[in-house]
Amino acid sequence: MAVTYDVLVIGAGPGGYTAAIKAAGLGLKTAVVEKDKLGGVCLNRGCIPTKALLHASSQFALMQKCDEFGVSVGEMAFDFRKMQQYKKKAVKSYRRSVEEQFEKLGVELIHGRAVIRRGRNVEVYTDSGKEYFQAKHIIIATGAQARKPDIPGIDLAGVYNSDGLLAADSWKFDRIAIVGGGVIGVEMATIFNSLCSKVSIIEQGSHLLGPMDQDVAKALEQELRDKGISIYCNTTVSQITERSDGLVCRVVQEGQEQDIAAGQVLMAIGRTPYTEELFGEDVDFKMDGGRLAVNDSFMTSEPEIYAIGDVIADIQLAHVAAAQGTFVVEKIAGKPHSIQLSVVPNGMYARLPVVPSCIYTDPEIATVGLTEEGARAKGMRVICGRYSMGDNGKSIISHERGGFIHLVFDAYSKILVGAQIVCPRATDMIGEMATAIAAGLTAGQLGMAMRAHPTYSEGIGMAIEDALRSASLN
Repeated sequence: MAVTYDVLVIGAGPGGYTAAIKAAGLGLKTAVVEKDKLGGVCLNRGCIPTKALLHASSQFALMQKCDEFGVSVGEMAFDFRKMQQYKKKAVKSYRRSVEEQFEKLGVELIHGRAVIRRGRNVEVYTDSGKEYFQAKHIIIATGAQARKPDIPGIDLAGVYNSDGLLAADSWKFDRIAIVGGGVIGVEMATIFNSLCSKVSIIEQGSHLLGPMDQDVAKALEQELRDKGISIYCNTTVSQITERSDGLVCRVVQEGQEQDIAAGQVLMAIGRTPYTEELFGEDVDFKMDGGRLAVNDSFMTSEPEIYAIGDVIADIQLAHVAAAQGTFVVEKIAGKPHSIQLSVVPNGMYARLPVVPSCIYTDPEIATVGLTEEGARAKGMRVICGRYSMGDNGKSIISHERGGFIHLVFDAYSKILVGAQIVCPRATDMIGEMATAIAAGLTAGQLGMAMRAHPTYSEGIGMAIEDALRSASLN
């Protein structure tokens, strides 16, 4: 006889484990099915290990310029194996904290591969056989997998995806070509450049970071070039070949062919929703261009079966999946929503996204809401405030003088509708801007807050003042 749950979550990544913890905390009998490790790709092979290596490599990069600060050291070197051990320790510690929450709240973790059947029945294939479960509500949080392009030579030994690269336990990356200039590509480029690799980024689009604000993308591109990273935009890889000293990417740029030599190649061209072997033949889920189709409440075409995170999203971010998981569970439990995914401020007719997007490069990049171009495309009149971080006291002290803060306000109400930040600690600073958009705060209200000196966040105050000056002149 099948065990019955109030909520059964399939997938234990950030969306899945957040939904399970929320559901159990609201008194719902909850289980999570996961065929791999608790934490999903994000915790085990994505966000957490990547950021751990970014932190480790940044320490080495900082030591290379410590003489600027009057600090002298002897011969410097890094141990990539120890870096990987540090990364694994961080992952293990984070995973244990999630396990402890499951244990505290009574969330049952079922190891196995789930198959959804009619009537919200779920078969789980475990090491010991097949088990049967039934749920009043199912949440699909199976995430995404690395996209594998159809390029001759893609299966050569030196070609990695991000999962494989993060698992490497020895150093062999003196020269690396990264195919794809999105978030994964530029973060990986930052890691290996900090470790003195010769890095090339090959991007099919006209600029890095795809849909990101072009001013932000151009600023990052210049910073990466200044660090010695070679960047090829409007460029496609036609094949990868092997020679005695490594690999060669044959590329086409504006109709011209050339070869880019590399010891190793990283394919970082995005991820595709993962639904492999998830559906039984007696259910019929509607799809939307490879993603599971859902309505405004994240319900699929099958009643009381929801989907969240990378399996449905254009924007594949851990905190988006977590927010969606919280939203769905609160709907199931009949509770008021505690988190906003978008907002329409008073007196406005445009819906504003309040999901921050963060990129952990050097300098960091963080954005939320609308860009100036995006706001104008919605028919909005806007005023903007901009501040160059080169004049910021903390930037001068730290010798990190690149970057800027760009704020976008509705011209009539002066409500903040978007923010783009390029500077150290941008990923920490963007939370203030997301809160301001969610709360419908105006430039005047934001300007009333005192910001400590010297801090990077003083730049926010300066950008607000610039916007208010622009408003008084118009």
